[in-house]
Amino acid sequence: MVRIRVLVVDDHRIFAESLAAALAAEPDVDVSAAGSGPAALRSMERAVAEGRRFDVLLVDADLGGNVPGVRPAVSVHDNNEEGLVDGISLVAGVRSGHPGVRTVVLAEKDDSRRAALALQAGASGWVAKDCSLSRLLTVIRGVLRDETHLPPALLTAVLRELTAARKHRTESEQLVESLTPREREVLRCMVAGLGRKAVAERLFLSPHTVRTHMQNVLGKLGVHSTLAAVALARRAGVGPVDLGPAGRILPEESSSA
Repeated sequence: MVRIRVLVVDDHRIFAESLAAALAAEPDVDVSAAGSGPAALRSMERAVAEGRRFDVLLVDADLGGNVPGVRPAVSVHDNNEEGLVDGISLVAGVRSGHPGVRTVVLAEKDDSRRAALALQAGASGWVAKDCSLSRLLTVIRGVLRDETHLPPALLTAVLRELTAARKHRTESEQLVESLTPREREVLRCMVAGLGRKAVAERLFLSPHTVRTHMQNVLGKLGVHSTLAAVALARRAGVGPVDLGPAGRILPEESSSA
């Protein structure tokens, strides 16, 4: 019998333990529980070291606490970063660090915007916490067959959100392509949170020259603030600069916002 290894990640201990116990009653399911993002990551690393990787993570959409080293996912229509949730940030981190693991988000209520955000982050499903055990098991087995599971009532709205996000990304990519190589370097520094003086030191430029480059970046992107430029850059897939020693910027690698 092929066994399915499941990790329940929820900071509500009673819910996590109850769900884990219900799943453990299945003859083909091995289940563990973690009460936070960091605890989940530690459990996954231990499992890898012991040669018993998890197959599926069930992640609370409202998981509390921060996940070290995981950059928060950006909202579907991200004019800002409001509405980011740590559970979905964990999904993004798992996709990056453990691409073979499927994740399913457990939610208190249906929310098309957050469900779309979860799918963008790499989740394979969005399931209500009060769904039946048989339904949850169907989803777990389904995502292992590379299926994507959403409540039928959310499907149309989620597709609308994802279509809009794709349109925003395409437009953002076209704007970023209009930048010169030097302006793109400056933009990547902005995404990394560097101020004008720090950018000048890294690129061996004067603060005045950096100021001019930043103004050109804002103008070409059609925005009026650094925050808006960073949000647009993330939509376009521009990641933060990878800073080496002072004065040296490592080559850009493909990244997603």
